[in-house]
Amino acid sequence: MSGIEWALVALAALAAGAVNALAGGGTLITFPLLTAVGLPAIEANITNTVALCPGYFAATLAQAGDLRSQRRRLWLYLPTAILGGIVGGALLLHTGERTFRALVPYLILFAALLLAGQDWVRAWLLRRANHPDSARWLETLGVVPAFLAAVYGGYFGAGVSVIVLAVLGLVLDDSLTRLNALKQGVAFAINTAAALFLALSGRVDWPVALAMAVGALVGGALGGKLAGRIQPALLRGIVVGVGVVVAGIYWVRG
Repeated sequence: MSGIEWALVALAALAAGAVNALAGGGTLITFPLLTAVGLPAIEANITNTVALCPGYFAATLAQAGDLRSQRRRLWLYLPTAILGGIVGGALLLHTGERTFRALVPYLILFAALLLAGQDWVRAWLLRRANHPDSARWLETLGVVPAFLAAVYGGYFGAGVSVIVLAVLGLVLDDSLTRLNALKQGVAFAINTAAALFLALSGRVDWPVALAMAVGALVGGALGGKLAGRIQPALLRGIVVGVGVVVAGIYWVRG
């Protein structure tokens, strides 16, 4: 890549880190740029997955206090997340480049729609908190949709946090703060399992991944400081709009 392309990748990762800290959806910024600078779609997706690990770790660490009292749930959902992430990564490696490129616009649009519905999911969770009706068996049964969410996360990943939060809210009766903390832990497990599996594929562009990881960490720190100054809903709307436009471009390009 040229110097300008390296700068664009670093800036995109920085922006993605900030967007993830504020509203979510950073992958909708980084993945299209990686393909635009010449990385094949699957290699761009794998590199993006690996590069996101530090951001997921930081987000989980920040909410560790709300995770310590949920050890049973962690023992239940983390193995599910790890297995699903590996299965998703394996499916990705067994997808041909041409097939994956054909799927890309649908995956991006799906992620954009998930992000657009995030406020609705949160509002639903807050309403549901006033109606405690879930039982232990429902909590255990939740590993099934959690596994499916993890497979998606290992395969593509954009918007997986919204899916995981919705699944947890469906099967668990708890506060949004604790559910969000558990969601971070599950999403971190999904991403890390997929990243470690995919790292062995030989299809990671390591210089790009490392540059993105640094940019994402810096962006995440900046996003944390700007959290009280920028409306997440506005930023989310911009990211959703970008996702829809990018999906349209991929469709036109075929």
